[in-house]
Amino acid sequence: MTSPRTPRYSGIFPVVPTTFHEDGTLDLESQKRCLDFMIDAGSDGLCILANFSEQFSLSDDERETLTRVSLEHVAGRVPVIVTTTHYGTAVCAARSKRAQDLGAAMVMVMPPYHGATFRVPEPLIHEFYARVSDAIGIPIMVQDAPASGTVLSAPFLARMAQEIEQLAYFKIETPGAASKLRELIRLGGDAIEGPWDGEEAITLLADLDAGATGAMTGGGFPDGIRPIIEAHRNGHVNRAFELYQRWLPLINHENRQGGILTAKALMKEGGVIACEAGRHPFPPMHPEVRRGLIDIARRLDPLVLRWRT
Repeated sequence: MTSPRTPRYSGIFPVVPTTFHEDGTLDLESQKRCLDFMIDAGSDGLCILANFSEQFSLSDDERETLTRVSLEHVAGRVPVIVTTTHYGTAVCAARSKRAQDLGAAMVMVMPPYHGATFRVPEPLIHEFYARVSDAIGIPIMVQDAPASGTVLSAPFLARMAQEIEQLAYFKIETPGAASKLRELIRLGGDAIEGPWDGEEAITLLADLDAGATGAMTGGGFPDGIRPIIEAHRNGHVNRAFELYQRWLPLINHENRQGGILTAKALMKEGGVIACEAGRHPFPPMHPEVRRGLIDIARRLDPLVLRWRT
């Protein structure tokens, strides 16, 4: 297997949830506490405006506000990835340039898609990412996730990495992620700077074994995920396995039960944020699912349940 080049960014970069008041407006004070908690919990970096940030329910003005407020508040303590996904090439490029200007370390972009049926062929996907790359001077992470409904083969991803200047990171969240990561690394070689795990770390251990150097997980318990990554990186495979076994019930509950609202429920329970609601019409978490979530979390004692400022 060809080894990827030394990455500029690695480790755990969890997704930051977007915090709202009960009336659905942005709660920027809770947002700032959320960022502080996630840094205190050991995040190597953060990602804002991702799907788990409910980016699909935000207006353009709100995206601008969240990007500016988040980057100003983090103030360089950790690198921040800004999700700039949009179907339109020019809009995505402009969003990406704006994120760079505000201080983003990287942008994360899904391939262009819309709804259940609007898809783009490979040549135009390649051109889409190339034009975004031409607009910026920071890395692009391709988010390869089922939500787009777009099949991105490992050979196609590797070719884009070799041909598009800023395209260097890949968050693989498709079925068979570990096999795809291995193939991507083998085909892309040095062009694959950051092969990353995603999907709330449900495949984390297999993906680390496959060569993943980073993980983009949910934001509720970075202090639980980081030691798994560090143990594996340092060659302590048995310790990584033990730690993964310990945290897997909570990982699984987020991935299969609580979903997008998991991090906010944990943060509300621990007093980090004031309101855990998603933005209407996103359905609330079932009370029994939430009860089960908090019960599992209390057994593990993550920082989120005892963090205060």
